[in-house]
Amino acid sequence: MSVRKSRAFAVALVTFATFADLVAYSVAIPVLPDLSRKLGASPTMIGLVFASFGVTLLTVSLPMGAVSDRIGRKTPMVGGLVALAAATLLFAYATSLPWLFAARLVQGAADAITWVVGFALIADRYSLDERGRVTGVVMAGTSVGVMIGPSIGGWLYEVGGIRLPFLFVTLLAAAAAAAFLVIDLPAPSAEREHVPMTLVLRQPPVAACAAAVVLASATLSMLEPVMALHLGSLGIGPARIGLLFGIASLVNTGMHPLAGHFADRWGARRIMLIGLTLSAFAIALLGQTWSFRSTIGFQIPFIISIALMITPSLAYMAEVTTLDGVDSYGVAYGLYNMAWGVGLLIGPATGGFLYERIGFGRLAIPWGIALVVMTVFIARAGGPTRGSVSTPSTPTREASPTTDR
Repeated sequence: MSVRKSRAFAVALVTFATFADLVAYSVAIPVLPDLSRKLGASPTMIGLVFASFGVTLLTVSLPMGAVSDRIGRKTPMVGGLVALAAATLLFAYATSLPWLFAARLVQGAADAITWVVGFALIADRYSLDERGRVTGVVMAGTSVGVMIGPSIGGWLYEVGGIRLPFLFVTLLAAAAAAAFLVIDLPAPSAEREHVPMTLVLRQPPVAACAAAVVLASATLSMLEPVMALHLGSLGIGPARIGLLFGIASLVNTGMHPLAGHFADRWGARRIMLIGLTLSAFAIALLGQTWSFRSTIGFQIPFIISIALMITPSLAYMAEVTTLDGVDSYGVAYGLYNMAWGVGLLIGPATGGFLYERIGFGRLAIPWGIALVVMTVFIARAGGPTRGSVSTPSTPTREASPTTDR
């Protein structure tokens, strides 16, 4: 089988696309505030520029997932990556705040398309017992983007000014789009039944998985501002805080493939629930940190627990949307992306409000208790087990493992 048709090539391209997307997102972290100030933005306006990303992320994810179920994955992926290139080009040459908002809105839409359609493509090409492993590989690759994005952005900014980081990402996104033009993906089957979006969304296991995603996203995004504030109150400087986040990223990168392997071996739902349960205890422990060294020790169990939740949940979302032999993976991952976006909105706002009033130590314990309670509700929602899910017999899934990897 040619490389252009191989599943391994598809996985590599999805990893490259999501890597480019996360580099684009994280490059903006050190650069966008300064660019906004130069265009006359107040601190409140800068916050709105960052928040506008979530508007299109939430509104585009589900419709584009449904569209990709009908017309195939290739065209939406190319379009999403072209949009990402256009957004970063707009950032590079923005001369007013409206253009900056436009760039951020386009970037949010591009993010939605890339992640939703990319993981739907993987679900198309891999069987139930393989998705955890493959998802772990993709997540490990994209985690590298989170690690190096801010560093690349800051370094290129110092070397070549405010435009260079965005121009670099534009080329990265354009290269990913060109690569997807080369790949040979099967056309959507004419015999494939198109499941109504509402039918997928009404399934209790789908709702349970989405709820788990909201919890994970809210917990992670809550920690981003709160953890830095808490560490600062302990006298830990920015350099050491950066080192802590770097250690967390390294652990995260290594854990995703392992979490995927566990999901394939023992079931995605089981590992997801274990990850959620462990995260409840891990965050309560993290809230009791008192020094730099204790933070290193306490954050590792938390990062492990989150990886055990995120990677299996991606595999589980595909598993629970297999309805009577019909795949609606675009809709499924559209909902997944929306759930993640909801968590991004809830986490920082709730965490900041509570931190200001009771501190991180007191915040972490009730947050952990809430995670346990919600995990119990999610577990009771049930869902298909490994043996009860009917795997569709589509042509893409029946490819020989000896020829298409």
